[in-house]
Amino acid sequence: MTTPHPHPDLVITDEVAEALNDGSPVVALESTIISHGMPFPQNVEMATEVERIIRDGGAVPATIAVLDGRPRVGLTSEDLHLLATSPDVSKISTRDVPYAVSQGIHGATTVASTMHFAALAGISVFVTGGLGGVHRGAERTYDVSADLTELSKTNVAVISAGVKSILDIGLTLEALETLGVPVVAYRTDDFPAFFSRISGHGAPMRLDTPADIAALMAAKWRLGLDGGVAIVNPIPAEDEIPAEEIGVIIEQALADMEANGIHGKEATPFLLGRIVEITQGASLTANIALVNNNARLGAQVASEYAAL
Repeated sequence: MTTPHPHPDLVITDEVAEALNDGSPVVALESTIISHGMPFPQNVEMATEVERIIRDGGAVPATIAVLDGRPRVGLTSEDLHLLATSPDVSKISTRDVPYAVSQGIHGATTVASTMHFAALAGISVFVTGGLGGVHRGAERTYDVSADLTELSKTNVAVISAGVKSILDIGLTLEALETLGVPVVAYRTDDFPAFFSRISGHGAPMRLDTPADIAALMAAKWRLGLDGGVAIVNPIPAEDEIPAEEIGVIIEQALADMEANGIHGKEATPFLLGRIVEITQGASLTANIALVNNNARLGAQVASEYAAL
């Protein structure tokens, strides 16, 4: 069952609404990773497994998307299958939301738009795979993800495996510092790089327990410091692709992207798909492992934050 949320454009499942009303932990999930981040059937299997992990961790999952122009917080298994299989699902960031809603179309939400809808619904913790950021060559293309803008203004903690390896991690960290976004590494002094545990950059901050992360979130927002918190959780050691190995593959994928004239919001799906091809599926296995790992931490952080 779904019911209207107090916000007139938002539809929320009864399960999520009940948890929010009770003050129980809820974890938001994006939908671009389903529609544009992985092939079928691995995408729907991943989405289903992540929701199970969050429930097993004592929290309620709230996958977010726009379906038939209605922003949805919490999806059915049929909704997940539609997102995983339909060619008519657009990738929508915050700038695309008004178009998707007004035109009544399906849209898979990015980190930025998922954050926005999570905040509207009253959800404070969001799990994803990797953050967007400053693209390589941004001094020429000005290609900077709207994820960073949303992190600067929306009060949601985003748990990821770091910035996607295809991006300029150093410049992304500089941008996050300028935007006043706390970047907290979980149980490591190194900033992770999605497929790899180490990026070559140090983590600005380190915390070792979900309770400490929840306390930081509460302190930030209690003091009137609006904006998100970037919590970076390294991929498990047994699942990582070492940085020196994935680096060569990324360079090849970037060259292929340039040769095909692909840019803008199509860049990341192309690069991730090309990397899956080059690695013969190893990067997809790593991607699924890191998302599952983030979901476990997300349930713990949401539970600790709800307890506060």
